[in-house]
Amino acid sequence: MSSQEIPEENLPAEQVPAHGAVEGADDPFADPGLPAHQPRIQDIDERAADRSERAVAFMFTLSMLATVGFIASFVIFPVDKIVYIFPFGHVSALNFSLGLTLGVALFAIGAGAVHWARTLMSDVEVADDRHAISAEPEVKAKVLADFAAGAEESAFGRRKLVRNTMFGALALVPLAGVVLLRDLGPLPEKKLRSTLWAKGKQLVNMNTMEPLRPEDVTVGSLTFAMPEGLEEDAEDFQKQIAKAALMIIRIEPSNIKDKREREWAHEGIVAFSKICTHVGCPISLYEQQTHHVLCPCHQSTFDLSDGARVIFGPAGHALPQLRIGVNSEGNLEALGDFEEPVGPAFWERG
Repeated sequence: MSSQEIPEENLPAEQVPAHGAVEGADDPFADPGLPAHQPRIQDIDERAADRSERAVAFMFTLSMLATVGFIASFVIFPVDKIVYIFPFGHVSALNFSLGLTLGVALFAIGAGAVHWARTLMSDVEVADDRHAISAEPEVKAKVLADFAAGAEESAFGRRKLVRNTMFGALALVPLAGVVLLRDLGPLPEKKLRSTLWAKGKQLVNMNTMEPLRPEDVTVGSLTFAMPEGLEEDAEDFQKQIAKAALMIIRIEPSNIKDKREREWAHEGIVAFSKICTHVGCPISLYEQQTHHVLCPCHQSTFDLSDGARVIFGPAGHALPQLRIGVNSEGNLEALGDFEEPVGPAFWERG
């Protein structure tokens, strides 16, 4: 059926151009303009606006409470506590509570901001033409005026309940990140400055687990040692061996260039930390002709005949030396701890 056969009363009424539309019905690409603004219930009913304000304030307050719960979870739940939660099954109480409370805190801030924007801030659409990037003084003045008008329309100054609860939520949420720093572990205190080595501690061969004797160390050989009493199945073995591991090398006394190294050795047997002073890798490559040791991670090279000073690579300082001697049983023993921290430098090292 053609349009000429349709009864006149069924034909659509003539469309009135919308606000901002460009006239020209024959132009298929004409700007249709913006639809007429439909006021929201909050725009015409102050009680509805108050309800929306209370809803936004509730969500911001919920965020604050969730943040407090996040912090409290660190205190309440031990790391090893397992609980059953349907439908997740057996989960860590600490992990679950941290994830739940932090998720609620962040979601409530977002939901509160969205509800505020959709119900209390102005929703009038404004069309504006494109302009050059550089703004004229009149445009700058208009932008500032629009900003002031937007601030006024947002009711940020008038809705004090929303504003204050939002500030509270935003102020508390970053505290969750501060508390997360506690999850990095206990403070090192002075643990980095000392090892298990002490006067009288025998040097134990890490391969045979037997005390080392001077005759076990030959010229040109490399032996790894650890303190007497340290067991591989101990809970803190990895932490302790990471500081106490030793390299034992025998050098002809006449080839030792450093005076202190010669005095701290026993018949040419020297003991140096095995931990590289760059990033803490274990050193294991020894060149017996030059008495150089090489870190396999980043190729830092140390001269063990000259106080283990750095001769190549990114390491910042020499390997610490352990003063050794022989006890009444003829075994090699430490005469004290390292006089400086082993491994890489750190802030408090000085």
